[in-house]
Amino acid sequence: MIESLSIKNVATYDGTGVQIDNLKKTNFIYGANGCGKTTISNYLFDPADEKNKDCTIKWKESVPLKTLVYNKEYRERNFGKGKLNGVFTLGQATKEEKEEIEKKVVKLKELKEEGTKKRETLNAQISKKEQLEEAFKDFCWTKIYKKYQILFKEAFSGSMKSGELFKSRIIKEFSDNREILKTFDELKADAETIFGEPPQPIDSISNIAFARAIEIENNPIWKKIIVGKADVDIAKLIRELNINDWVNQGRDYIKDDETCPFCQQKTISENFKNQLETYFDETYLNDINLLKGLKVEYNSLIENIINLLNTIEIKQKGLKNSKMEIDKYSAFLKTLISQTITNTEYLNNKLKEPSRAINLISLKDQLTLIFELIEKANLEIKKHNDIVSDYNNQRTSLINSIWKYLIEEFRSDIEKFNNDKAGLDKGIVSLEEQLKNKIKEYTDLDSEIKKLSKNVTSIQPTIDEINRLLKSYGFLNFEIVPAIENGYYKIQRQDGTVAEHTLSEGEITFITFLYFLQQAKGGTTSENVNEERILIIDDPISSLDSNVLFIVSTLIKEIIKDIKAEKSDIKQIILLTHNVYFHKEVSYEGNNRKGEKSQFWILRKNGNKSTINFYGENNPIQSSYELLWREIKEWEKNSGITIQNTLRRILENYFSILGTKRDDVLINKFASQEEREICRSLLSWVNEGSHTLPDDLFVEAPDGTVNKYMEVFKNIFVYTENIGHYNMMMGVQ
Repeated sequence: MIESLSIKNVATYDGTGVQIDNLKKTNFIYGANGCGKTTISNYLFDPADEKNKDCTIKWKESVPLKTLVYNKEYRERNFGKGKLNGVFTLGQATKEEKEEIEKKVVKLKELKEEGTKKRETLNAQISKKEQLEEAFKDFCWTKIYKKYQILFKEAFSGSMKSGELFKSRIIKEFSDNREILKTFDELKADAETIFGEPPQPIDSISNIAFARAIEIENNPIWKKIIVGKADVDIAKLIRELNINDWVNQGRDYIKDDETCPFCQQKTISENFKNQLETYFDETYLNDINLLKGLKVEYNSLIENIINLLNTIEIKQKGLKNSKMEIDKYSAFLKTLISQTITNTEYLNNKLKEPSRAINLISLKDQLTLIFELIEKANLEIKKHNDIVSDYNNQRTSLINSIWKYLIEEFRSDIEKFNNDKAGLDKGIVSLEEQLKNKIKEYTDLDSEIKKLSKNVTSIQPTIDEINRLLKSYGFLNFEIVPAIENGYYKIQRQDGTVAEHTLSEGEITFITFLYFLQQAKGGTTSENVNEERILIIDDPISSLDSNVLFIVSTLIKEIIKDIKAEKSDIKQIILLTHNVYFHKEVSYEGNNRKGEKSQFWILRKNGNKSTINFYGENNPIQSSYELLWREIKEWEKNSGITIQNTLRRILENYFSILGTKRDDVLINKFASQEEREICRSLLSWVNEGSHTLPDDLFVEAPDGTVNKYMEVFKNIFVYTENIGHYNMMMGVQ
């Protein structure tokens, strides 16, 4: 059964087109000639036609049925060639044969219903699975991808184009990933190194030896009180006055003469010089030389160390991927430099005053802190360089580790999805197998029925039925007879001549429709007699007399009755017509209608564009007079071209034909001359628009003009005291 239609980009249907939804077993579409009814019936006859490429049809359960279409093209396809294809029905069959076929047909319908229920259950399971997949896809995208897209974007390469791709990757990694789990911090650090531009090797930081400097610092000479020899006569005086360093420095100023460098008196004798030389003996001189040598060496070592450390600081600050904790390094170096300055001062003092003991600041602790940072940085540099040397493998390993981390973080959610999906998949497989079995049962039984029908079907019952209907309704001068060619009919007059080309338009239309009805009840071959089908009937009463119109409507109503009672192979009917009386007659169901209610539409053409209005179960066509009022109520939805003719017909019907009031009577009901002129203008306007020959150039009446005359139209009913009728017909509460 057809559930909905979309007709667009064909004939009078533009790119927006019309959407016909809510189709039921019986459907009525009313529309004037030229509004697009035949376009719909032609599409349903041949949906594959190239001109219908933008039209769509939706079948219930996605199962198409055989579609039989009656329209003017149907007559052209079947009449005019001298013979008609035979229509097969159950003919010379015994009662038992017919009963057997009927039983099997009933069983076939039961199988179809069972299969339909299985398919509905299967579709429900498939829909549930699709919803589960969609929900999990959204979860993966919003909860996982969005959370890590900035940090781990490169790991998601190839899975970022859609949520479906990312979801599929998550499921695959959950099943296949065997990488060792790493911490988030480890992954973050590795990602900063590996992702982005391919990493370049980093030079390691050179180790700097400082053991010798520490060794000099620890030399006992710095704490030794260096003085002259004690057993010299002047030793006692020098020590008591504590002028050892002063005297030692003064020695450099003693000349070869006897003048004292201190008092400038002739006191420097050879004996005194000998005592000074003896006091400042070799031991003293050796200690002083040691002090000088160690100081020079120490200063040189420290200066070299500081220069190297400064160079390291400058270089590391210039590297964007430095592994050094540069802030700590700079602080430690600053402290070291401060300590070396202090030690230099101590050393200078020691040389000036060798008799003083000094305690140098040990640089070992500070140097150790600095070199620990260097060693730590070198370890990171080694890791980095190891990655560089094995970049592709490291990158692949990192990506696997990232996915491993993700699936472990969301393991419970992924497991729940997999379990739910597995359950649904199992149910779907089971239902598909059951449905497959039902389809096989149906196919086997259908073949059996076709085989039985082939043995007992005939075209003769169709001949008899059409001739019976022709005689019953007064068509006595021709009949249907078998053609010479087996399986065909021809239309023959009583004298034996072929009548097809001498029939009137009405006779051809009627016999065509009778033939269509028999085709709807039977089949074009002996095998498809019992095939389910739907009927599309487009204006079957064209060129028919009024009495035949009621015959056709009666025949169609019998079909509709069987469809609703589910007593026929016909499962749905869509009837399109422009005739109000036929529409009213064929759609009338009485007050005690049972079963599913019919659905109603009105198809219109505004300008050159077809539109459609849905009225549900409410039949919008009651009578031609009510239809005129409907046109008035809905004139703004239409082009307004027919508004003048519609107003004239209402006024004529109500006041002239039914009420015997002519135009002058209506005009004189208005009190003032101005109002009478307006009324006369209205009557002239509506007659002008409906009785005179139109000019080649049609100028549409502006909305303001129509609104003015609509007001006058209402006042006619007011002044003639018929406002109640106006309100009733316009639906005014």
